[in-house]
Amino acid sequence: MNRESDVLILGAGAIGLCCAYYLLKSGHSVTLLDQSTPGSGSSYGNCGTITPSHAPPLAKPGMVGQALRWMLDPSAPFYVKPRLDPALFAWLLGFARRCTWPAFEHGLRAKAALLNPSRYAIERMCREEQLQCEFSTAGHLTVFKSAEAMDAFAWWPRALAQVGIGVVELDRTQMRAREPALRDDVIGGFDTPDDAQFRPDLFVAELLRCVLAKGARIEPHFSVENLVFAGHRWRAIGTNGERLGRAAVLALGAWSPKLGRQLGLRVPIQPGKGYSITTERPDLAPKVPVVCRERSIAITPWESTYRIGSTMEFAGYDSTLNRRRLDALVTGAREYLVDPIGQTRIEEWYGWRPMSMDDVPIIGPAPGHEGLWLATGHGMLGMSMSASTGQLIDDLISHRTPSIDPAPYDPARFA
Repeated sequence: MNRESDVLILGAGAIGLCCAYYLLKSGHSVTLLDQSTPGSGSSYGNCGTITPSHAPPLAKPGMVGQALRWMLDPSAPFYVKPRLDPALFAWLLGFARRCTWPAFEHGLRAKAALLNPSRYAIERMCREEQLQCEFSTAGHLTVFKSAEAMDAFAWWPRALAQVGIGVVELDRTQMRAREPALRDDVIGGFDTPDDAQFRPDLFVAELLRCVLAKGARIEPHFSVENLVFAGHRWRAIGTNGERLGRAAVLALGAWSPKLGRQLGLRVPIQPGKGYSITTERPDLAPKVPVVCRERSIAITPWESTYRIGSTMEFAGYDSTLNRRRLDALVTGAREYLVDPIGQTRIEEWYGWRPMSMDDVPIIGPAPGHEGLWLATGHGMLGMSMSASTGQLIDDLISHRTPSIDPAPYDPARFA
């Protein structure tokens, strides 16, 4: 059966669902196609943090040398598995070229322009649509065990101040008063009070409920094998037949390059594999999310559960749970928290983050393809940037002047 909508959205994670939400509010009819079930990819098992404070891009001076040192340790926070992969090599070369201060400043401004408004748009969405997802605005902590590591991180609050993101430095005593769950040897760190959190699985489930109520069609287990433009409409041809749309949005996350290649598009994304462990709440759980800086581990407490996550592994689309990396999450948490993990493990998870070459999202019209739009490449910040991305895609498709300058995210920058 052929079903036609104003807009086909390929991918029903947080980005695709937010695009649908705002397009529906503007009066467009929308069909979402997902190769699995909505929200089951990287939108599901991440740490659920909404973090304007993570605006600084991964690509910065010194990162290449650090990554090379980490390649000797498969449990390191950032790990590139050695292999012959021309696409990975090209991506790493492009990433290395962007590890300069001018590129860093550009990426910082571009990411903050999405993150700052998205934080409050998500809060507004949760309130207006009554999304039951344990949304909270208590801020985040970034903590250190080493004075040397904290001194080396002095660039971070300065960078955030440039883009209007608040940071409060806390010494050992202040940090202990703010978070009693921390061990005594945590020497201090930073509070970012504008950061927020929710349970990501509940957020995407509630957002799915919301867009369905607004009239969206959702087709799970629809793997798009080909996308063709003919007769002024896009035809998504896949496992369950054919679906039509006058416009199409490619929001496939880490899977975007595969379909992009079929269309002759350059979508320089690599899958950055992240891990998480979900448990019951420990007896002394943190009150707010905590980033353990030296170990690059994120810990998020919710009302009902508790999660330790992070790491970045470039190993292609490897679908195994790496026990060494899961164990490293727990080992790292023990260095910072009195009671690091709940007794009962609920789930161990991995997911592929869509890492763009410059760590800036790819949002806008696909070069040379009428009516095709990209909304991908959000790296580790898809949840945080979801609302702003949806608003920007809606503005562009609806021919409105965007409230966010689309130029930094233009897919043509890689053409």
